[in-house]
Amino acid sequence: MATSKIIYTGELHTEATHLASGNKITTDAPLDNHGKGQAFSPTDLMATSLATCMLTTMGIAANTHHINMDGASAEVTKVMAANPRRVSEVHISVTMPANNYSDKEKKHSGTYSENLPCGH
Repeated sequence: MATSKIIYTGELHTEATHLASGNKITTDAPLDNHGKGQAFSPTDLMATSLATCMLTTMGIAANTHHINMDGASAEVTKVMAANPRRVSEVHISVTMPANNYSDKEKKHSGTYSENLPCGH
C-alpha cells in the first residue's frame, strides 16, 4: 500500500497526504529557487525528516529503557550546494531536557541516534 499521495497545486506548491492518517503537509519552493518560502521546501522536509527520525528512534530507546526524554528538541540546518543544486550537508543539534541522565541512559539514547533507519 502507498504511504502518501502528493498533488502539485500550482505556483511551486504541493500538498502531500499521509494516506493512513489523512494528515497533510504543504510545500513551497524556497525563496532562493523561484518560490515564496511560504512553507517547508521539499529539501527542508528531507533535512527535517532526518531529525524527526533521530528523535523518534531515540524516543523508542527511551521508552524501552524507561527514560523520560519529553521535551527533547532538534535544530536543523540544511546546507545547499550548486552545480547541480543539491543538499550537501545537514547539521542537527539535539537538546535533551535537564533530567540528570546517568551515563547508562546517555549511552542508550546516543547509540540509537547514531544507528538510524533513515541513514547518517
